[in-house]
Amino acid sequence: MKKLIYITFVGLIGLLFSCEEDGDLVYIDENPTPPAIVTMPDLTLERNNGTDTLEFVCTPVDPGFHASASYFLEASPSGENFADPVVILTGVQGTSFKITVSDLNGILLKKFPADEVSSVDFRLRSVLVVDAGTGAPGTGSDPFEYSSDTQTASVTLYGLPRLDLLNSGVDQKIESALGNGEYTGYVKLDATMPFTLLDPDSNTEYGGSGGILVVDGDGINVDPSGWHILNANTNDLTYSTEAYMIGLVGSATPNGWDTPDQKMDYDAQTGTWYITIDLIDGEIKFRLNDGWAWNLGGTPDNLTQGGDNIAVSAGNYTITLTINSDDTGTCTIVKN
Repeated sequence: MKKLIYITFVGLIGLLFSCEEDGDLVYIDENPTPPAIVTMPDLTLERNNGTDTLEFVCTPVDPGFHASASYFLEASPSGENFADPVVILTGVQGTSFKITVSDLNGILLKKFPADEVSSVDFRLRSVLVVDAGTGAPGTGSDPFEYSSDTQTASVTLYGLPRLDLLNSGVDQKIESALGNGEYTGYVKLDATMPFTLLDPDSNTEYGGSGGILVVDGDGINVDPSGWHILNANTNDLTYSTEAYMIGLVGSATPNGWDTPDQKMDYDAQTGTWYITIDLIDGEIKFRLNDGWAWNLGGTPDNLTQGGDNIAVSAGNYTITLTINSDDTGTCTIVKN
């Protein structure tokens, strides 16, 4: 039997969540204590310190009762009030957020320029779900949300060494986060268009085959066409490619739950996947390479591995997906 659960604001109205039998009472403070960023690391980032670990020390939200929360460490240009923040890290504990210099630099380059000092606002946002399925405040469809005070810091990012793809059909590149001759990135490749890699700093051009790079070699062939993760190492002259095609699948899509999925494109500047598509009444999820080994569902602001299907109504949509480093994510689903 389900328990009777009430959410009662001290001095305010109690909210009924379920009523099969008498049970526990849960109280939330009239003024819950929001999370806080207690200490910030030095954010003058340098390539030669790329493997160092930075830590944001925080305190978790305290709503007045024991409950789980999801946390989002976010950054935004100063003064924009987090209108379009960059998510740095997510987690379920609100005390410590650690990230390497190179990872943080790569994330912040999506929003801020390299080799300049930028004024950046940081906050820790918590999403608190008390119960699910009822539609009342504090439940999965209407969670409680609390944010820390804004912490402003001067941030200096470093630009990344790169290899430019030639003859790939679009302007694109892969980058070396540590400047150590190891490059990686998402690239869109055409099986009918062999490509080469150009180091613009040394004017060295690489081709190759079978995973071996050759200076001034023939173009590299890749199959199938679509998005791949491309890795290249100019120290030992090797490369690798792996298909990485994020697609939209579900009863609302043209192919339903069958393959092929509706493939999304990647925006390297923002680090997001996007698609504009006609949908019917139904459900959608995101998955990788037309398979279920990796899939995201849930709610737009809290996507998780194997999460619930997302319901949509018929219409033309622009959908944008942000994948976080721990294989969670967020998305926006905008009807055009």
